[in-house]
Amino acid sequence: MINRLNREIQKKNAPIVVGLDPTMKFIPGFIKEAAFSVYGETLQGAGEAIWQFNKGIVDAVYDLVPAVKPQIAMYEQFGIEGLIAYKKTIDYCKSKGLIVIGDVKRGDIGSTSAAYATGHLGKVQVGNESFSPFDEDFATVNPYLGTDGVKPFIDVCKEEKKGIFVLVKTSNPSSGEFQDRLIADEDNRPLYEIVGRKVEEWGADFMGESYSYVGAVVGATYPEMGKVLRDIMPKSVILVPGYGAQGGKGADLVHFFNEDGLGAIVNSSRGIIAAYQSDKYKEKYSESNFADAARSAVLEMKDDIASALDKR
Repeated sequence: MINRLNREIQKKNAPIVVGLDPTMKFIPGFIKEAAFSVYGETLQGAGEAIWQFNKGIVDAVYDLVPAVKPQIAMYEQFGIEGLIAYKKTIDYCKSKGLIVIGDVKRGDIGSTSAAYATGHLGKVQVGNESFSPFDEDFATVNPYLGTDGVKPFIDVCKEEKKGIFVLVKTSNPSSGEFQDRLIADEDNRPLYEIVGRKVEEWGADFMGESYSYVGAVVGATYPEMGKVLRDIMPKSVILVPGYGAQGGKGADLVHFFNEDGLGAIVNSSRGIIAAYQSDKYKEKYSESNFADAARSAVLEMKDDIASALDKR
């Protein structure tokens, strides 16, 4: 799957992943009204509105980008109905040829971690039959519990030829409370560097053509740390959140990429799916044209990143 991701990035000339992180405030009124008219103001109505909103976004951008990244919490808050929308979204995206990165941030140990890996990336046995429950292509993994929490995911990925992105240096402001702490070893390195070295170690045993199936999450909001981590993890694809709404821009991203133009894929969520509500686009696009605004935001992001890489 990592080979396919890189091929799709090159084919579409877009190292971009669209974050499908819907909230009710992002969904246009006409979509909510249509869903509520059938299912009422219920969890089922919310799930239907999310699904229809996602479908509109995907239809507008699938030819421009290689991948999408649904954040499962945005669906889980609506319970089972939200998870139904999550699964419908995954299946629809894959029918459009998109790679799906499940932003699930799972991390546990033993049989629990193995169950998470099976549910999102693998196959579960039911009698004589096997099923792929959610069937994402990649999943994000929290490494806080160490190798015991990550290895079950790698084991499933080896069976299914899928991949993971391990949280190394996240884009949120308080990430430094733990991730930047210096560890009292011979080199006195910050924790994020130690995690990055473990990612490189885990990935060395699970390589694709040029890059490992074990990638890393490093926020666009910390470009200097990204430069250090790029050197530490030369064979890992870096998933880069924090573009756009969180302040990251193309000029911040050049160090996340290798000289071959690969090695990173940049995420934007609300900057794309809620573009029609932004000051930049709201005068041009009404809520009925929310998908057109999303497409424009992707094209602008694509140009911004390409321009930055051309100038490096």
